[in-house]
Amino acid sequence: MASILTSSDLWADVVAVRERSPLVHSITNLVVINFNANTLLAAGASPVMAHAHEEVADMVGIAQALVLNIGTLDPYWLESMRLALVAASGRRIPVVLDPVGAGATRYRNESVELLIHTALPTVVRGNASEIMSVAGAAVQTRGVDSGAAANDALGAAQALVQRTHGVVCVSGPTDHVLDARRRWARLSNGHEWMTRITGVGCSATALIGAFCAVQPDAWRATVAAMALLGVVGEVAAEKVMTRACGVGSMQVALLDELQLLDQSTFEQRLKLEVAAW
Repeated sequence: MASILTSSDLWADVVAVRERSPLVHSITNLVVINFNANTLLAAGASPVMAHAHEEVADMVGIAQALVLNIGTLDPYWLESMRLALVAASGRRIPVVLDPVGAGATRYRNESVELLIHTALPTVVRGNASEIMSVAGAAVQTRGVDSGAAANDALGAAQALVQRTHGVVCVSGPTDHVLDARRRWARLSNGHEWMTRITGVGCSATALIGAFCAVQPDAWRATVAAMALLGVVGEVAAEKVMTRACGVGSMQVALLDELQLLDQSTFEQRLKLEVAAW
């Protein structure tokens, strides 16, 4: 049965991140480390990007959430993720997995399977092709881009929820967030320019980690993180276009709006539907 979830509920989680500044340990890809860290800082969280085998377990020991992103894989970083995941599972802190490029190569698919078999993630967030690949559907990913629409992945997302007993988020023009209690949120905010900046999707995953650190309901936390980024993207794009600027300025504007967005703007713009699946 679907839960009632209001814009005020989600804004309360935005405020919680800003006030509590949770420490989010991210083992993420080389392309997006800087932008992911700045995204977390702008939202009010505290990032740490550590991957040395000698310290990942200790770092997990002081973090409130762990984010794993397989975008630029190699055996050393994969082992870092495995060690961190074991530590996070032992502490029972939330783990968010971003299976970047799943379906593109056998190595990526095998790496995702290794991580899921090590410990089940709290949340899996990816585009349609990635979610379908992780769920076992026959799909070929175009590098890190989706070759399928978000709506096409709903069956795969449901299957993945049943496998992980957690939350699955399929990102796209409409974001879908599902969980094992059969709750299904659909978010229709955002702007197409967000797809033309490297790391926005990965930053969504990092934000989910921050929100899971302050909100024990991982489904609600995921909805709140995706809602925030979607509204921020709309506002940032409008301001950038008003100045006759492009996607380079959009990246900076995203960070600005993550810091400055107010409750009134968030609640007025939010496009949220909640149902049962």
